[in-house]
Amino acid sequence: MAVFAHTLVATVGGGRLEHDAIRHARQLLQPSNDLTAQSGRTSEAVVRVALGPSLGQCCGGEMHLRYERVTANDIAELTQRLTEQRIPVALFGGGHVGQALIAVLGLLPMEVTWVDSRDEIFPSDVPTNVQCEHSDPVQSAVADLSAGTRVLIMSFSHAEDLDIVAACLARQRAQGDLPYVGLIGSKTKWASFRQRLQARGFSELEMAHVTCPIGVEGIADKRPEVIAVAVAAQLLRFSPV
Repeated sequence: MAVFAHTLVATVGGGRLEHDAIRHARQLLQPSNDLTAQSGRTSEAVVRVALGPSLGQCCGGEMHLRYERVTANDIAELTQRLTEQRIPVALFGGGHVGQALIAVLGLLPMEVTWVDSRDEIFPSDVPTNVQCEHSDPVQSAVADLSAGTRVLIMSFSHAEDLDIVAACLARQRAQGDLPYVGLIGSKTKWASFRQRLQARGFSELEMAHVTCPIGVEGIADKRPEVIAVAVAAQLLRFSPV
């Protein structure tokens, strides 16, 4: 977290802990403070904070906070240190669930590539962390995904879904760099897909890499907004940030 005289960037978790940390940092910013009186970049010893009664908390445990003064010369490094690390996600499908999911993912630390074979399907206004991509055939976009991308498949067509899954498995076979491939649908749909993928030469072990149905277990509601939350929760569980 960066603390300035009248503004803040990022957070250390909120609550009384953060309140006290901000107050202490601003005390260190005062011209009379020895830390700021020195030239160049300076720091003080790490401060241990118990997460207990002194903070009005009962969480237990402890945190260690290190206060470091930076100057204009450190802007580039500070920007890099404060830049949020985002999970790369590819969403195939611009239907009702896809649009609901974009609304959720737009609020999360993710970098989303939104792909559909129908160029007119994308809304004019999307979150800043979402890039729309028209691809026809839609599965050709799989080759261009960055390594580590989590893939969600929910196109308007089961035929397209199958081609996308096959492209993901082929890439996984060759490169092994798609850690999560999720397909929307029922267990019956996946049973049918498994037979078709097997006919295309994919093994049981390779097909086991696909998650279907998607979303955290125990949520039966089929409204797009509910599915979107369940799927986003599964991504976060799979990819802690």
